[in-house]
Amino acid sequence: MRIRIVDAFTDRPFAGNPAGVLLLDTDAFPDDGWLQNVALEVNHAETAFAHPLSGSGDADWALRWFTPAAEVAMCGHATLATAHVLHTTGSHKGPVRFATRSGVLVAAPAEDGSVTLDFPTAPLTPLTLPEGFAETLGAEPLTAFDTGPNVGDLLVEVSDERTVRALRPDLKTLGAHSRRGVIATARAQDPSRGYDFVSRCFFPNVGIDEDPVTGSAHTALAPYWSERLGRTALTGLQASPRSGRVRTELRGERTLLGGRAVTVIEGELLSAALPSGGSLSRG
Repeated sequence: MRIRIVDAFTDRPFAGNPAGVLLLDTDAFPDDGWLQNVALEVNHAETAFAHPLSGSGDADWALRWFTPAAEVAMCGHATLATAHVLHTTGSHKGPVRFATRSGVLVAAPAEDGSVTLDFPTAPLTPLTLPEGFAETLGAEPLTAFDTGPNVGDLLVEVSDERTVRALRPDLKTLGAHSRRGVIATARAQDPSRGYDFVSRCFFPNVGIDEDPVTGSAHTALAPYWSERLGRTALTGLQASPRSGRVRTELRGERTLLGGRAVTVIEGELLSAALPSGGSLSRG
């Protein structure tokens, strides 16, 4: 089985967010336990598994995402990575429609190598934070929002970019405040540097202390900052150690996420690691 490691939301290796990608030559997914074991072995924030769908229905490929600890409902960077592999290997030409737990998600490659994802916009519901949350996060939030079932995070704005970059949250208690984790954000200190807002994402509930670049989080960040900055098209910088940029465009109930990807490793799972039935690889 061919397996690839792809750095997403970046145009250079060893930056952005790495994802494992496995294209399966089957009409169904293998056992969930096997998928989870592969994701744990890959040990990146997400590993994507995709198989082609026959016929001319609403989608072309089925897609699922696993962290080393759990399956997730939506993942932007691993979707971008999967679309990049499909495009660069010739496994699919043109826009690809993925059937996922979050509905049909479309990824459209461009001639310059970038990919644009069409994702559902996260609904934002204001929240009152419990006493002590500021100590858990390491900063005093200005606002707090729930991001709905697909994203499952707590979105908080803090005072400035410097505060976002300096956060050192208490991860042992942070996970108690949301289903997946916490998105911390602030307006860019200097928009002339090519981004409008910054963020960092902490997801202890799914085994990821800090995610390098999170596409799904930007389906919540896009409507949040579009309202405050008065523009529908923005660029976000996720200020993790690896860092990466996500172009966003708010279109009502849908959000477009744009970025590039680079394949950095290609190999194969040996027969001892495959589920019963032998090779599942699409090449």
